[in-house]
Amino acid sequence: MSLRDSIQVALLLAIGTILHLVVPGYGSGMKPDLLLGMFFIVLLLKRDFRSTLLASLLAGLLSAFATTFPGGQLPNIIDKLITGLVVFAMVKLLYGRINNYVLTGIIGVLGTLVSGAAFLGSALAIVGLPAPFMALFTTVVLPAAVLNTIAVIILYPVVLFSKNTIERSSNRTV
Repeated sequence: MSLRDSIQVALLLAIGTILHLVVPGYGSGMKPDLLLGMFFIVLLLKRDFRSTLLASLLAGLLSAFATTFPGGQLPNIIDKLITGLVVFAMVKLLYGRINNYVLTGIIGVLGTLVSGAAFLGSALAIVGLPAPFMALFTTVVLPAAVLNTIAVIILYPVVLFSKNTIERSSNRTV
């Protein structure tokens, strides 16, 4: 991964971390993980396994630092690694075969659902849950899936346009 790619990944995940920090918690101390939206954009832009692993680990660590869920640090890391691999497989399978807007919507919804299930499942196994699994899934994960899907559908074209503009301007000779 080039320095430019690394910086872009870091910036997108930093923006996602800020979003994650400012969203208020609800649902037994849980809150929607809006870092996921930026994480999905990174995976859609990079589309290679090495970048996926790096972004998954970074997103997991950043979520772990920002979590309000008691004992949620390790479940956040596990969740992002699982989610990264699942989304990578979806991107490899679907990218270029379906419309990018449809793909971003699919990634937003399914990626968030996978992430929520992985987080809740690993938290249940490691530290326990403050409420029943299905109650947390329906009150936290489903609204987060809606928010992340909207965010990814809106922000992916903006980030892609910005990336292409920067690449075109840096390729010009002066």
